[in-house]
Amino acid sequence: MKKLMQYGLGLLSLFALTLVLMNGSMQSSSVAQDQVNRQVPVSDAQVKLSYAPVVREAAPAVVNIYTKRVVRTRTSPFLDDPFFSRFFGGRSTPRERIERSLGSGVIVREEGVIVTNFHVIEGADEITVALNDRREFEADVILMDESTDLAILQIEPEGEPLSVLEFAPSGDIEVGDLVLAIGNPFGVGQSVSSGIVSALARTQVGDDDYQFFIQTDAAVNPGNSGGALVGMDGKLVGINTSIYSRSGGSNGIGFAIPVRMVDFVLNAALNDGEIVRPWFGATGQAVSSEIAESLGFDRPGGVLVDNVFPDSPADRAGLNPGDVILTIDGEEIYDTQGLRYFIGLGRIGGEMVLGVLDGGDIRELTVELESAPEIPPRDITVLDGDHIFENMEVGNLSPAFSEELGLSMFEDGVIILDIDRSSPVRRLNVLRPGDIFESIDDEDIETVDDLEDILDDVGADVSFAVRRAGRLIECTARGRGSYSCR
Repeated sequence: MKKLMQYGLGLLSLFALTLVLMNGSMQSSSVAQDQVNRQVPVSDAQVKLSYAPVVREAAPAVVNIYTKRVVRTRTSPFLDDPFFSRFFGGRSTPRERIERSLGSGVIVREEGVIVTNFHVIEGADEITVALNDRREFEADVILMDESTDLAILQIEPEGEPLSVLEFAPSGDIEVGDLVLAIGNPFGVGQSVSSGIVSALARTQVGDDDYQFFIQTDAAVNPGNSGGALVGMDGKLVGINTSIYSRSGGSNGIGFAIPVRMVDFVLNAALNDGEIVRPWFGATGQAVSSEIAESLGFDRPGGVLVDNVFPDSPADRAGLNPGDVILTIDGEEIYDTQGLRYFIGLGRIGGEMVLGVLDGGDIRELTVELESAPEIPPRDITVLDGDHIFENMEVGNLSPAFSEELGLSMFEDGVIILDIDRSSPVRRLNVLRPGDIFESIDDEDIETVDDLEDILDDVGADVSFAVRRAGRLIECTARGRGSYSCR
């Protein structure tokens, strides 16, 4: 028995020794592998690993943009007053001062076509483009689109073709991808900063109508606007447009307009010279957590349709109030800004496919894209006659004109566009541009013709009603000097 125990203990010792040796071997193997992974660079290529090849390819296509505009100001408002002018030598004469601003741009065609931001050149009297090789050219504007904050410029280069940036396929970029921002921050000259794509499809960011931004933590500062956001293949993925900052400097949150929208605006500029976006004909609201719960969804997402314009593309496709739009051409929709963005990328005469939740079923609807109708014609008119509305400019609303004015497509009637200083109603200070006539002397107004016919018979005292931001304002004017409203 004793010998048997000694034999068992020997086996255990041998087993323990084997485990120790195996563990030591594994540790040695792990250390060895770690040493292999952490080797000191042994070649110039490994030592010089950098973004330089990407910058070398992309930087020549990024330009600096300098703008100048003349601003006229009066020396003193008091000099226009007859009383003060007697003491200070007559009326004031306007003074001129020069305002300068700077930004960046990207060459996208060898013949000198450049993309930049609308806000970079807004109001400019002169635009100068400085190339990477220090040559400078005066630029002309081909197209400006405030709704996307994009503008297309043209310069007339001499000699060899210019360097251009190729557009990256819109679906190639993902969160976490490395990107470079190239531009002219603070006017110090062309600079490059690196980072990653922090997020895609950012909405609720700025004032643009088509908000759908790439977010990056690459340093973007004032002056970078209009510059390039490029991937590691040297292709353009977006146009830098804004930063989120309380100090005015980069806080690691920059935004770029996706190349898909840039390409849309560029094609419109080079082909038609103007942008005509398709009319959808429906409105809705984002499906929030509360709405999702009421609909029985397990999560928020999509746009709940609340209104469909009769005989619009959406109506003819079979979209109904209460439907939830989940996708457009396979792209997920999370809010109304995303819906507007993807519709805005459509082309007149084309189609788009909606993924729609109708009750408990998901179905596909094909929407044929067309421009918004202008029915009735806008018929912009300056009113004349012996009445308080004399010299007031009005026009007929339609889906096309309402969209142009930034109004709901469901607004109709006659809208006030401008009130001249000489108009009697201006002195009453009761009406303002944007008001929509409802009635005059209890007669309904649908068109400018209706309005003019009614005004032929109005007297010194007149009652009228207008709609303003969804509120009805009813007034009575007594002659040209007084009024009351409710």
